[in-house]
Amino acid sequence: MNIDIQDIIGIVKQGAEIATARNFSISQKAGVENIVTSTDIAVQEFLCNKFLELIPESGFICEEGDLNNQSSAEYVWVIDPIDGTTNYARGISEYCISVALMYRREVIMGVVYNPVKKELFHATKGNGAYLNGKAISVSNRTFDNGILCTAMSLYRKEHAKVCSDIILDTYLKCNDVRRFGACALELCYLASGLCDLYFEYRVMPWDYAAGYLILNEAGGTISGYNHEALKLDLPTLLIGANSAANHSKLVEIINSHIDPKTCNYDWREW
Repeated sequence: MNIDIQDIIGIVKQGAEIATARNFSISQKAGVENIVTSTDIAVQEFLCNKFLELIPESGFICEEGDLNNQSSAEYVWVIDPIDGTTNYARGISEYCISVALMYRREVIMGVVYNPVKKELFHATKGNGAYLNGKAISVSNRTFDNGILCTAMSLYRKEHAKVCSDIILDTYLKCNDVRRFGACALELCYLASGLCDLYFEYRVMPWDYAAGYLILNEAGGTISGYNHEALKLDLPTLLIGANSAANHSKLVEIINSHIDPKTCNYDWREW
């Protein structure tokens, strides 16, 4: 099937018009930290309908939906209609729409769009990564001059201590730390050289699928725990860096704080 990335970009930008209208209500999914807006639902419904027109009988893995309906389709869309929902709900500009297209379980296209800043990141497998049509690449900074993007396991706060220990240990060895509140955007910032390191204890496929491809195509390195390959169908611990050497150093720091044999190794559980 011949699929044009520009068709996906066009649909994502149409979906962004729903978000920027900012006519929404808010409800809680599981506690005050985990909210959903009516915009999340509306954007996801719009995108799914449009992508079904583009590829009939394609499958979906979406944040606001039944994860058991991933289907065995050759083509599967991985969608976060609003990554950074809390930012969006509060009027903070760091949010985006994130869409990845998988073919036979491999990500082949990714689009991440921040409609406030008009930043459109995209990649197709084997063809590089782009921001607003211009090629991007990771930085060449060393670990000690690197900036780490990270988070504190917001929806599983029982893991805050191990996260904070890893963050502090990394902070003492790198330049500084940032927390933007949107995984897809942070991976794109890493891909475009704005930051250099990434760690999060537990993220979902829709958070990272598009950013995973964009970062890979920009020359970065990304994996799960201890260099494990990402499967894109389960929650994961996520580690990214601008180089293989910096990635390995970050893996070493994380491994010094996490032992799957003795810790609650539950990032794989829904």
